[in-house]
Amino acid sequence: MSISPYELSIPTFQRGFAVLSKLLDKAEAFAEEKKIKPEILVNARLSPDMLSLAGQIQRLSDTAKGAASRLTGTDAPSFPDDETTLADLRARIEKTTTYLASVPESAFEGAAERTVVLKTRGGETTFTGKDYLLTFALPNFYFHLTTAYAILRHNGVAVGKLDFLGRT
Repeated sequence: MSISPYELSIPTFQRGFAVLSKLLDKAEAFAEEKKIKPEILVNARLSPDMLSLAGQIQRLSDTAKGAASRLTGTDAPSFPDDETTLADLRARIEKTTTYLASVPESAFEGAAERTVVLKTRGGETTFTGKDYLLTFALPNFYFHLTTAYAILRHNGVAVGKLDFLGRT
């Protein structure tokens, strides 16, 4: 059995965003129940030198969009990182998943062998599409999804492993 870059990326990202949306539902209910401003959760961090919940979701969006773009050789939409409310974060998720749904599976033809050049603060790294997806894009996506989950849990939102796995 072989799994295509499309199958490894787009459905995985879509599922992650569906899980994240349910986590945000629980965050919203928690804020209402505890009578706290939801923006406290939006700005919450695990550590002062880490991104806030908003930053984690922005990076999730950028990672998914960037992976689809790099693997297909197409341009992804650019979104400003200006989300300050749970509604803003939901809108960012919606824009991202709408974009992902618009990328046809056929655009991934040859993606595993495509050369991907990733530009970071540390310089450029060149990958094959397969290596980029398996060793950078997917781990990066799950890092930010896990950290968003951990921020909510750390702040008292009643989420557990099954919420993260998406089986609720």
